[in-house]
Amino acid sequence: MGAFESVRGFYSRAADRLKLEPSLREILARPEQELSVQVRVPMDDGTIAVYQGYRVQYNGARGPYKGGVRFHPRVTLDEIRSFAALMTWKTALLGLPFGGGKGGVRVDPKLLSENELERLSRRFMDAVGLLVGPTRDVMAPDVNTDARVMGWMFDEFARRVGHFPEVITGKPLALGGSLGRDAATGRGALVCLDHLVHARGQRREDVRVAIQGYGNAGSWLARLADELGYRVVTVSDSKGGVMNQGGLEPHMVLAHKRETGSVVDFYGGETIDGDDVVAVDADVLVPAALEEAIRADNADVVRARLVLEVANHPVTPDADRTLADRGVTVVPDILSSAGGVVVSYLEWAQNMQHERWREKRVNDRLAEMMRDATESVLFRAERDEIPLREAAYEIAVARVAEAEQARGYL
Repeated sequence: MGAFESVRGFYSRAADRLKLEPSLREILARPEQELSVQVRVPMDDGTIAVYQGYRVQYNGARGPYKGGVRFHPRVTLDEIRSFAALMTWKTALLGLPFGGGKGGVRVDPKLLSENELERLSRRFMDAVGLLVGPTRDVMAPDVNTDARVMGWMFDEFARRVGHFPEVITGKPLALGGSLGRDAATGRGALVCLDHLVHARGQRREDVRVAIQGYGNAGSWLARLADELGYRVVTVSDSKGGVMNQGGLEPHMVLAHKRETGSVVDFYGGETIDGDDVVAVDADVLVPAALEEAIRADNADVVRARLVLEVANHPVTPDADRTLADRGVTVVPDILSSAGGVVVSYLEWAQNMQHERWREKRVNDRLAEMMRDATESVLFRAERDEIPLREAAYEIAVARVAEAEQARGYL
C-alpha cells in the first residue's frame, strides 16, 4: 500500500463515522491540484542536471495551501500527495487558517555544492512560482531544506513578484523569519507529551524517552525534555544509536554529532544498531526520522506504552492496528508534529502585520495552541472510546468539511 492510500484510509474511516455525503466525501479524498515539473539546474562543471519536482495542493477550503518542501532522493508524487493530505488535516486540527500542500524534489542534496544547491532552490521556485503566493500557497522547510534554502526561494519570488515575506515561512530572521521557529516542532511535541503525562498522573522523572531521529525535531525534543526532567535513554540517527538507561545528556550528544557526524560512539552511552531503537525498553518511543519507521514487521517488538509521532506518517496502518491490539497508545502526527506549522503560521501572521514578536510570545502562543488541540483530541477519544488518531481525524475532517460546505464546494 502506498503512503497516500495509507493516509486516505485514516481519512475514510473518519468520513464513515462523520457520515459525510458522497460528493463532499469524494472532494476531500483527493488533491485539488498537482504540479509535476522539471527542475533544470546548471552544474558547476557546465552541464545541466534535470531533477523531478512536485507541488501538491490538497485542499484550500480553510485558507492558503500550507506545507514544506523537501529535497530527498526518494521523493515521489505519492509521498508528496500523502504529506499534503496530512498537512490539510494538521492545520484544521490546530485551528489554523490554512489548507494543506507539500512540495519536493527528487535529489540527493549532499551530492551538490552550495552553489548548485542554491541554483536548485531558485529553479524549483521558478518552476512552481505561478502556484504560490502569500494568500494562495505558503511554502516552508522540510527534510534537507532549511532557513538558508527558504531565503534563496524567497529572494527568487521577490525578484519576480515583489517583496512579500509572508510567501514563505522558516526564513532567516533577517528576511522576516520568526524567533522560536527552529525549536518549534520539538517544542510542540513536548507540550503534547507533557499534557498526556500529566493527564496520566505520571511524574516526568519517571518517564523514559527513546527518540528515533536526531535531526532538528528530535534533537530539540530531547534537549527540551531533558530540561524538564524527562529521562532521555536512547537517541539515533541514520548511522546508528546510543543508549544509556540512566539517561543521556542530549546537549552533549548533539555536540558529539556535530563534531563526528553521528550520535554513534558517544562517550556517555552504549552504541546500538539504529533499527534496535524501536525495541528499546522505554516508556515513550518517538519516531522522529522518516515515514513508515514502524511497520508490520517491527511493531510487535515495540516495548514503549506510548508512541509519539513526530515524523510524518511514521506508523503504517498495519502497525497501528498491531500497536492498538497490544494496548500501546499512539499520538498521531497531525497532532504531535504540529508545532512547526503552528510557528509557521505565527511567522506568516507577523509578516502580514509587519511585526516582530519576542520569542517568549511565540513560545507561549505555541504552547497554548498545542494544549488546546491535545485537550480536544483527548476529550473526544475518551468520550467516544476511540483511539487518539481516530479522534484527531474526526475533528480535522469535520472542520474541513464544514468549510467546504460553507463555500458551496462547487
